[in-house]
Amino acid sequence: MGKREPRAKAKADDILTIGSTDVRPGQNLTINLPISDLYTNTELTMPIRVVRGKSKGPTLFVSAAVHGDEINGVEIIRRLLDLKLLKRIKGTLIAVPVVNVFGFLSHSRYLPDRRDLNRSFPGSEKGSLAARLAYLFMNEIVSHCTYGIDLHTGSNHRTNLPQIRALLDNPETERLAKAFGAPVILNSDLRDGSMRQAVSDKDIPMLLFEAGEPLRFDEVSIRYGVRGIVSVMRSIGMLPRSRSSHHAPEPLLAKSTHWIRAPHSGLLRVKKSLGARVKKNDLLGVIAHPLGRHEVEVMAEKSGIIIGQVDLPLVNEGDALFHIASLESAPKNHAALEAFQAGVG
Repeated sequence: MGKREPRAKAKADDILTIGSTDVRPGQNLTINLPISDLYTNTELTMPIRVVRGKSKGPTLFVSAAVHGDEINGVEIIRRLLDLKLLKRIKGTLIAVPVVNVFGFLSHSRYLPDRRDLNRSFPGSEKGSLAARLAYLFMNEIVSHCTYGIDLHTGSNHRTNLPQIRALLDNPETERLAKAFGAPVILNSDLRDGSMRQAVSDKDIPMLLFEAGEPLRFDEVSIRYGVRGIVSVMRSIGMLPRSRSSHHAPEPLLAKSTHWIRAPHSGLLRVKKSLGARVKKNDLLGVIAHPLGRHEVEVMAEKSGIIIGQVDLPLVNEGDALFHIASLESAPKNHAALEAFQAGVG
């Protein structure tokens, strides 16, 4: 047999370096990126999977558990990485299923210092623990990327309808938001210190996907998430176009949202479900005193669709109960909401 020709070395500009690990085109590597150790002297790392195609293309990060108790996204990324379709990828996928490792380990939204990581971006190399973690993520992950998707759930005993939150002033971001295929898109302003603001400041189009509740897997939300990420990857040329004739229903666009708060403390009985269309003065729920028959009705203040609601029936006066999106010129029957209510993800 003749001698094999040596494999051509990857050019320096084709090598992606995260931490101390080099990833070349065609490689699929797991990287454990060192972060601050625990006070037990235990090394703590951020788990990362990098999937690189042999052909050039966009670089997309997909992240989850920025809030440590929001675990739906962890399962979404696990299923995404298990898809055989990724063997046909062009460009690079950087998957970070657990960003806030500290919170994930303790089942907590926050870091040990009680800071919210999603209010600590772009971070600082010498700042608080949250600032250092945000800085690490921006410099080791975001700095390599051309697109981003961050996965979240509701917080504090609340659940969310699958929805995309994005700044739609950017035409490319709007295109990707529609491509994702969630039932509702919220035109959401940037918040100071959020990952979305920090990524936007780098002119990188980014989507935030909200679905489900903390510390629980929600199957419909997970399926929406996996399908939505694949759809975005197809739309930016990372994956081949689908041969299927099936198209996801056009999402509803919400220009504004508002919360309905508890007018009284007590036990809440919910009368309208997630995704329900409501009109002004519709009955959303009833709050009753635990020792008597006195009841207070919770009414809709405007027409819209319920995109988030509290799961815990024990409420205090002023608690946020129902999150309602105001929609412009929405059809009475909408395929995206009907699909969600039927459990189709």
